[in-house]
Amino acid sequence: MSELTRIPAPDGVFPAAQYTHVVTGTGRLVAVSGQLPLDGTGTLVGEGDPAAQARQVFENLHHCLRAAGATFDDVVKLTFFVTDMAHLPAIRAARAAHLPDDRLPAISAVQVAALVRPEFLMEIEALALVAPA
Repeated sequence: MSELTRIPAPDGVFPAAQYTHVVTGTGRLVAVSGQLPLDGTGTLVGEGDPAAQARQVFENLHHCLRAAGATFDDVVKLTFFVTDMAHLPAIRAARAAHLPDDRLPAISAVQVAALVRPEFLMEIEALALVAPA
């Protein structure tokens, strides 16, 4: 694991409750493409259900990070792409199962008109820093 420094409220910036404004560290960069709510067989999980889709997306992120020798503790940035901002509570609940409140990365949430398939409610990508070997 890389040694990360989290700066939740830099001077002059309003503190955020659901993310950290700045995360810095050194190590090997791991970029995880946007993950969708598909299981290992390519089957959609949770059609019309933001909570089920969020859980699957975070499970996919977990698998991708592990494949790169990383964990959620190494994540410095998450980007949420959602078709409706009303899905953010479901995403936060799924995130909480993997990341405690005192280890939150930098986060951006973007509402989009559509994703690659209409039944997808969200897509989430991650950046992580892993300690050099």
